[in-house]
Amino acid sequence: MRTRALVAIGAVAALVIAVALSLAIGARSIDLGTVWQALVDLDPSDPEQLIVSDLRVSRSVIGMLAGAALGVAGALMQSLTRNPFADPGLLGINAGASLAVVVALSTGLATGFAAQVPIAFVGAGLAAILVYAIGARGAAAGAPVRLALAGVALTSLISSITYAILMVDEATLDQYRMWVAGSLTGRDLDDVMPLIPIVLVAIAAALIASRQLEAVALGEDAARALGVNIGAIRAVVIVLVTLLAAAATAAAGPIIFVGLAVPHLARALVGASLPSLLVVSAFGGAALVLVCDVIGRVVAPPGEIGVGITTAFIGGLIFALMARRMKVVEL
Repeated sequence: MRTRALVAIGAVAALVIAVALSLAIGARSIDLGTVWQALVDLDPSDPEQLIVSDLRVSRSVIGMLAGAALGVAGALMQSLTRNPFADPGLLGINAGASLAVVVALSTGLATGFAAQVPIAFVGAGLAAILVYAIGARGAAAGAPVRLALAGVALTSLISSITYAILMVDEATLDQYRMWVAGSLTGRDLDDVMPLIPIVLVAIAAALIASRQLEAVALGEDAARALGVNIGAIRAVVIVLVTLLAAAATAAAGPIIFVGLAVPHLARALVGASLPSLLVVSAFGGAALVLVCDVIGRVVAPPGEIGVGITTAFIGGLIFALMARRMKVVEL
C-alpha cells in the first residue's frame, strides 16, 4: 500500500513538472516566473504572458485531457481482455473517428477543428458500438477474444474505406494528414470543453467499477461466485473505454502507444490493483503526452512535430525496452 501511494505521488509530481515544461518551453522559451504571473495575474500588455494564457494553457489542458483519457482507457482494456498488450484501438475507435473526419472533410461538413471534434467523437462511438454488436452475437458472446477479433476485422474494413476516399480526393488528404498525425496545436480550448466532463465522469465511473472488474480478472467462475454480473460489467467497461478513447481522439487526433505503454508501466510499479493502476495511468498518461508534445516543439525548429508522432516514437521505445527487460504480468 505504501509503495502504491509513493508511485501515485510520483505520478502527480511528474505531471506537475510536465505542465511546467509545457507552459514554459516552445519556439519561444519563457521563464517560470512569467508563466506564474500569466496564470495568477495576467498583464495583457506582456506578449510572453499572452503566449502562455492564449496558446500554451489550452495546449496543456488538451494534452492532459487526451493523455489521462488514453491511460485509463488502456488500463481498462487490458484488464477487460486480461491482456497487458491490449489497446483501446482494439474497439475500432481510431478507425471510426478517422473515417468520420474524412467523410466530413470530403463532403464539406467539417471545415475547421470545432466541427471535427463532435464528428470524430460520434464516429469513434459508432465504431465501438458496431464492434460490440458483432462481438456480442453467437457463441462466447461478449468474450474479450471475440471482441478483439471483431475490432481487428472492423478496423481493417473501416481503414480500407478511409484510404479509398483519400486516394481519390487529394484536397481531403491534405486536410486529413494534419489531423491524423495527432497534434495539440490549432485547438481552441472552448471547442473541447464539452469533452472534459465526459472524461472526468468516465474516470470516476471506472474507479467505481474497478473492484468488480478485478473480480472478472480472477476468472468467470470466481466472479460469478462473488455475485458479479459479468455481462453487465463488460458492457460498462466497453462504454467507458469508448467514451475515454473517443474523447481523446476527438480532442487531439489519433495518438498511439499511450494507452498501451502507460498502463503496462504502471502495472509494473503498482501491481494488478486496478484502482491504483487507473490513478497512476491517468496521471502518467497526461504527463507522457505533455512531455512528448514539448519534445516535438524543440527537435525541429522553427517548426514542430505533432504529438502523435513523438508519442509513437517515445512510447514505442519505452514499451520495447519494457518488453525486453520485464516478464509479462498475469492479470
